[in-house]
Amino acid sequence: MEQSFQTSFIPKKPIIEERAARPRSVGFFMIISIFVLFTVLLASIGLYLYKGNLEKVIADKTNQLVLAKNGFEPERITELQVLDKRLRASSEILSRHIAITPVFEALSAITMRTVRFTKFSYTFGSDTTAVNGGDNNSQNGKVIIKMSGTAVGYRSVALQSDLFSTKDEGKNFIDPVFSNLTLDDKGNVLFDLEFSVEPSFVDYKQMLARESAL
Repeated sequence: MEQSFQTSFIPKKPIIEERAARPRSVGFFMIISIFVLFTVLLASIGLYLYKGNLEKVIADKTNQLVLAKNGFEPERITELQVLDKRLRASSEILSRHIAITPVFEALSAITMRTVRFTKFSYTFGSDTTAVNGGDNNSQNGKVIIKMSGTAVGYRSVALQSDLFSTKDEGKNFIDPVFSNLTLDDKGNVLFDLEFSVEPSFVDYKQMLARESAL
């Protein structure tokens, strides 16, 4: 009897397919994230160090200011501040002060013996308060002068009007006008006179400068 042998070709262990492990590649976004993270860390460290240094500088400057302030006498500083305010106030008052003396000097040089002025008033710039009882008036920032007087006859008034325009002393009197001519009980002519002068002519500081130059 023939013996039959069965040969099995089925492997007793499962066949495992061996594959080579592929290295995982680092993604692009991962690289960006790491870069941003390091950048933020470096910036935070830099800001922290800068803040500390800045606080130190401020503290040093504050100490220097305190030392400098303590080096001065507080009472002396107060006195100097008060003096400065007074000087500023005096300078402002002086800049607005006018001197009528040049007007009187020019009038005395051109006034005839037969003419006498009895009233005088003026206004200055935008100031609506007249001095010595004059009317309120202003014109282009000039000093407006109003006067009243008497003259021996109409001829004296006419000659006096000519002197205002021909004499060198009268060159600072702008547009002199004689008006309201009337006779009194003695035959003298009563009149009103109005003219203007430039502010520079009656400026107190300029008057002092002119006197110093003489």
